[in-house]
Amino acid sequence: MAYGAVEEECIAWYLPGSLYEEGKSQTFLARVWEQVGEEFPLFTYLKENKTVEPVIEDESTCHEIIEANGKTITERLLAENQGQAVREENEAVRAKSREEAGKCVADGAQQGITAGEGMDAEEESQPEMPAWTTAVEAPSTKDLSMEQLSDFNYLLNNFFVVDPNTTIDSSQMDAASLLGDDLTMKGDNSSPQILIYHTHSQEGYIDSIEGDENTSVIGVGNYLESILWDVYGYQVLHIKETFDLMGGELDRSEAYTYALPVLEQVLAENPSIEVVIDLHRDGVDEDKHLVTEINGKPTAQVMFFNGLSRTVNNGSLDSLPNPYISDNLAFSFQLSYQAAKYYPHFTRCIYLKGYRYNLHVRPKSILLEVGAQTNTVQEAMNAMEPFSVILNKVLKGE
Repeated sequence: MAYGAVEEECIAWYLPGSLYEEGKSQTFLARVWEQVGEEFPLFTYLKENKTVEPVIEDESTCHEIIEANGKTITERLLAENQGQAVREENEAVRAKSREEAGKCVADGAQQGITAGEGMDAEEESQPEMPAWTTAVEAPSTKDLSMEQLSDFNYLLNNFFVVDPNTTIDSSQMDAASLLGDDLTMKGDNSSPQILIYHTHSQEGYIDSIEGDENTSVIGVGNYLESILWDVYGYQVLHIKETFDLMGGELDRSEAYTYALPVLEQVLAENPSIEVVIDLHRDGVDEDKHLVTEINGKPTAQVMFFNGLSRTVNNGSLDSLPNPYISDNLAFSFQLSYQAAKYYPHFTRCIYLKGYRYNLHVRPKSILLEVGAQTNTVQEAMNAMEPFSVILNKVLKGE
């Protein structure tokens, strides 16, 4: 429809009287003012008694306004007429996207199953797991027999490093108890199950790009999140808030204090969360490179970190209680045990220190150090694949 026609249609609809006397010598704008006055007497009264003359655009400006309004009305009419069709088209696109997503597989490949192999149609459409999810037991660098693991000194020397500011004894480090703790996932993925966050969100790697969170520990957390969601089907929340910047300056002295209320709020809003992962990277000497090869990929080594809420000087820290110290230790040890079976050089140790580090928020809480500043971003990303394998084994009780 031409805009002139739209203009007339609009006037006929909203001000029909203005078209009845086209033979008059008045300008179009004057006719509009006259018609408005006839149809709205109060407007005429206000106009006549107003001491300040209204500023009225000239005819060309008025025509531009009407033309613009004509475009708007036309667009609105089109939207009203086509809205249902657009909604139907959008729904069809969304349905197609969901269908295609269901056919995708994590590693971009699909395995066809021929008829007659005893598989129904639903099983035929199941995605093939990425090759790296198949973990094969490897010759371990540690003796994993219960006889050896029951030896406190063997366990301590082969799995743990105790910081000089704290202590631990055999009552807290019993292999049978640590391995016997049921840490399987209890809830299903209809609600959040795993939380990932970063107390030190500014930690990066040797080739990280400043200001690009995708090349920092947050980016590594993004990859872990996608694996746990897309490959294993867990529902994951990933907090990316910054706790180690103050006034734009790096300051980690209060990071754990700042992180705690955020954690508590998220967990209060999502009580279904069972696993909490604080993902970091370590700091080491510049000539040290924490890397191994897994599935043909250079892979950053990882370290698990636990707080015991006890220091040598002060004993138990009643101001930093943690009712889940035993569960935290069991979680770290079960992960290390699985790594020792399938990826012997993947984990460095379980490091024990004196404070709490917000590990008291859930029994299955872990502070995970992925490589160090001397690793590449890709090495850290690669580490999330074997880590997700051992995590899934612990959560499934395998």
